[in-house]
Amino acid sequence: MQIALNARILQAPRTGIGHYLAELVNALGQEPDISLSLFHGWGWSSQLPSAAMPGYSRLSPVLRQIPGAYQARRWLEQRRFDQGRPGNIQLYHEPSLWPLAFKGPTVVTLHDLTHVHYPATQPAARLKEIERRLEQGVKQASLILTDSQFIADEAQAYFGLGPERFVVAPLGFAPRFHPRTDADLRQVLQAHGVEPRGYFLCVGTLEPRKNLGLALRAHAQLPESLRQRLPLLIVGMAGWKAQQLDDELRKGLASGHVCLLGYLPDEDVAHLVAGARALVFPSIYEGFGLPVLEAMASGTPVILTRRSAMPEVAGAAGNYIEPEDVHGLCDAMSRLADDQVHWQVSREAGLQQAKLFSWDRCATLTARAYRQVLGG
Repeated sequence: MQIALNARILQAPRTGIGHYLAELVNALGQEPDISLSLFHGWGWSSQLPSAAMPGYSRLSPVLRQIPGAYQARRWLEQRRFDQGRPGNIQLYHEPSLWPLAFKGPTVVTLHDLTHVHYPATQPAARLKEIERRLEQGVKQASLILTDSQFIADEAQAYFGLGPERFVVAPLGFAPRFHPRTDADLRQVLQAHGVEPRGYFLCVGTLEPRKNLGLALRAHAQLPESLRQRLPLLIVGMAGWKAQQLDDELRKGLASGHVCLLGYLPDEDVAHLVAGARALVFPSIYEGFGLPVLEAMASGTPVILTRRSAMPEVAGAAGNYIEPEDVHGLCDAMSRLADDQVHWQVSREAGLQQAKLFSWDRCATLTARAYRQVLGG
């Protein structure tokens, strides 16, 4: 099977969808009957493009102010997609939002409906373009892949499509996410000023949907001695409306008990996840929640909300809270800090739960969807 895969998003710093695409491409390489051609926005390649660092922007703030800027760039991408595409392509897979035009069969990955529930997380011009193109792209797709059953159910209701149009292909975790000894952790952790199991960790783009303000408020309510022993580290780049966190972040940073690390290399993130006392993931809405799985695979207990797709990922291993419950989160953090038996039970449950997920399984289900579309 000759598959065209839109890999343009891999030019950006790799957050959730970028990691999904990179790991899926690598895992699909183990499928003997699949040959991938990757479109990287300006041309075609058989190799994964290198990831940009935080200076990358989908569209610069200046260009966002120009009427029709998104449409103009889209038109140019479509021309590049058409002009250089290998002639033997049988199927086109769009892994992020709306697909480019293609006369053959198309498979689309729909990760979530964030633009519907939280439109403020998108610049206005981009949101308008999503609304204009996504529904058409979803309806033209032969099959729609989702990361979770929750999103499949939600999308069926929203777009008015039957379940036969959807294939659930849960995500996996990269090999770098695994339990590590204190000796393995110490060098990277010391570079960030912490010791193994000596901090709470938040991972995610700084934006309202991630609900990091709840983590900051709950941590601030912990006893001073506990905050000193277990500071809160936040890994992630600034997202849309990140300034809403400014007051809470300033207070936490000024106290010396909160550290904002920004966007870090993948290996640093993997070490920090494996070394944390717990991952605090109070997100309001996720199509999957990849950091939850990565933490469990690393032997790190997880505190998370019982919302959207996240219970599908964490199962019985999660320490669940409500997304507005500061006291509930404070209690969950205190228990994982001081109750070693509960911490160990949560760790073991997470390690077992993580075994249910892998990128190989995701690739197998994806390849099966390709074969179904092509009649194989």
